[in-house]
Amino acid sequence: MVRLLFALALAFSGASPAEDIVSLSTRGDVTQSYLLSSPPAGKTRAVAVLFPGGAGKVDLEREAARALLDGGNYLVRSRRLFTGNGIVAAVIAAPSDQSSGMEDEFRLGSAHAEDIGRVVADLRRRFPGLPVFLVGTSRGTISAASAGKRLGPGVDGVVLTATTFLATRRRPGLSGFDFSSIPSPLLFVHHVDDGCEPNPYPAAKRLADRYPVIAVSGGPPPQSKPCEELSPHGFLGREGDTVDAIAKWMLKQPYPREIN
Repeated sequence: MVRLLFALALAFSGASPAEDIVSLSTRGDVTQSYLLSSPPAGKTRAVAVLFPGGAGKVDLEREAARALLDGGNYLVRSRRLFTGNGIVAAVIAAPSDQSSGMEDEFRLGSAHAEDIGRVVADLRRRFPGLPVFLVGTSRGTISAASAGKRLGPGVDGVVLTATTFLATRRRPGLSGFDFSSIPSPLLFVHHVDDGCEPNPYPAAKRLADRYPVIAVSGGPPPQSKPCEELSPHGFLGREGDTVDAIAKWMLKQPYPREIN
């Protein structure tokens, strides 16, 4: 295992503490890296494995890419909101054998789940006794849902935000996925004005009779296309309230079903 230490400018807090890049050997010569952000010592209460959307290319080792982390994907730019709630944040990058990014078929497959199982085991070693949750957004929900199913009791819960419910011409998304196959507790979080076509809010609303659903409203006007991060699809302007609600659910505290 190779661990690289670097410092990032913290847009949310104005400070510059260090974060770790952790790289694990998984399948043969494949490596799986993740960015580890931790709460202050003594305040850690749970662990969240975060799956960004798109192709899942975080490019942690590239200095130019690291400088953009705080302005990009919803979960990546919100990682220190998780740590502020006592939740360790582990941002998953595409593994070394998926250098061009992860397609849906890989996210749904056993190789990806094996990689994530290694990450979960590493996090349990670092933070013994703490619950571990898988949290995905947009196409990252494909990873979180599939790994949640395949890892079974190996994780303590799954959170799907801006879920990719529908297939597109080239990608299946979670269109054929059976959410009841996830044995651990499952939470859906969705913005009511999500304009990304494969990620419609009504699909999340229809699940509210079987699973908890947090409906998010409001925020500033979109600053990107509907399927990009600076829009309701990326919970623009509602990041703090949304992460706070997710953290409360993880910690078995009362949480809002609507964020207005």
